[in-house]
Amino acid sequence: MTPDTASDFSSEGPSSLERMATPGGLSSFLRFLRTRSLARSVVALLTGALLLLLIVNGSTFLMIQRTAALNQEVDTTWQVRRSARNLILNVQGAETAQRGFLLTGQAGFAAAYEEARSANPALLDTFREKTAGDPVGVASAEALTRLSADKFAEMSATLAMARQGQIGQAVSRVRTGEGKRMMEELQAEVLRVDDWVNATLQDRRERSQQAALTTVVVNAIAGALILILGFIIFLLVRRYLQDMAAARATVDAVNAGLESTVRDRTAALVRANEEVQRFAYIVSHDLRSPLVNVMGYTAELEQAGKTIDAQMTKVQTLAPDLVESDALTAVRDDIPEAVGFIRASTEKMDRLINAILKLSREGRRNLIPETIDMAAMAQKAADAIRHQTEAADAEVVVEPMPTFESDRLSIEQIVGNLIDNAVKYLDPKRPGRIVVSGHDRAGGWVEYTVSDNGRGISEKDHERIFELFRRAGRQDRPGEGLGLAFVRNSVRRLGGSIEVESVLGEGSTFRLKFPKRLILVDSGDAL
Repeated sequence: MTPDTASDFSSEGPSSLERMATPGGLSSFLRFLRTRSLARSVVALLTGALLLLLIVNGSTFLMIQRTAALNQEVDTTWQVRRSARNLILNVQGAETAQRGFLLTGQAGFAAAYEEARSANPALLDTFREKTAGDPVGVASAEALTRLSADKFAEMSATLAMARQGQIGQAVSRVRTGEGKRMMEELQAEVLRVDDWVNATLQDRRERSQQAALTTVVVNAIAGALILILGFIIFLLVRRYLQDMAAARATVDAVNAGLESTVRDRTAALVRANEEVQRFAYIVSHDLRSPLVNVMGYTAELEQAGKTIDAQMTKVQTLAPDLVESDALTAVRDDIPEAVGFIRASTEKMDRLINAILKLSREGRRNLIPETIDMAAMAQKAADAIRHQTEAADAEVVVEPMPTFESDRLSIEQIVGNLIDNAVKYLDPKRPGRIVVSGHDRAGGWVEYTVSDNGRGISEKDHERIFELFRRAGRQDRPGEGLGLAFVRNSVRRLGGSIEVESVLGEGSTFRLKFPKRLILVDSGDAL
């Protein structure tokens, strides 16, 4: 292929189609058909392949419909045989019950006979339904109706004699062979039905096989033609692609320069990230010293409380009037509860500092998937701030929630931040209520919500609250504007999303959506 041919192919692409859409498009199309080019050859071959596919699909559809109809007819024919067999078996069962009653007089045989006699009309209706429209089947249905009616009339007569005590006469009538003759006529009619069914099945099988063979032959021929056309198109397109390789090499050279620029920018970002990590290490390391002191003095305070409790117990034993009940309550209940809250808070802070230290050492903390009981985790977060909620006349309600698999520390931080935020911005004009709930969602997802009836957030601030160092509303609460930014970053790293729904003065709802199962890639982030 020459460069002119390649350019001709490209010129007949979208630009030629645009020209064909103009008022002079017909003349452009005719000129395109008259001009020998690679584009015209490919379009002609593709058109031929498309027409061939349409023909094949149409013929295949017709053949499939025909085969399905034949298969339905075969199934109906089998049902005719089955209904005839059920009919004769029912009559035979009635005859057996008749003779059993004549021999034994037991009521069970009479009941079995009546059951078979009652079922006979429905079996005849089924046979008529399956043979409707076929002259042979209609004739057989009439014959079976007449013969079965005669047979049941004969059996009912003998049973009536037996019930009247005329057992001998009933047995004599059976010995005449009239009932045997009727049964043989019924069986002969069923055999004729079998012969008719076999002949019909053979005919329909042959027709179905012929239709299937025709379908296979048509598809094979069409498939071979399509393969030939596809091979020709492949050769033409390959030649065109070879001519385009030189142009692509030029583009690659330009891209190489862009990649160099990207590498430089990436290196700069890596250096900036390393500086942030070093800063995080220094800050978190300095935070550990006072935290260790708090934890140590908390243990000493707990031990001192136990000592005071023991001493007051001795004093109460020796001089009960010297010890007030409020003092005992403070020593035995209030102080241990306060120490427990301090210990829970320091442990939570210690986990956060450990996470920051690990992040600064490793660049990024590796996520560890594990099954999380969200209800228990949320309840633990609510218990850690119970003194705050009680002071604010508020309650935290944790509803049953589904478990899922994710990184425990990240989820603890996310849920804790959202509950803390809800408590911080409660409306003092009404009792506070914070509800943590969740449910499964379709497609392998779970959704958790943290709702409150607090101050609410203005609509213009719904996105702003997730930005670093940005806060909304009155700035009368301590904070640096990091909590929600940290929450959104953590949620996204876990492969989830977070949204807020809020009305100013009414309350807010934060919706968290996570994959049911956390799948990690090599970098340690969620897939």
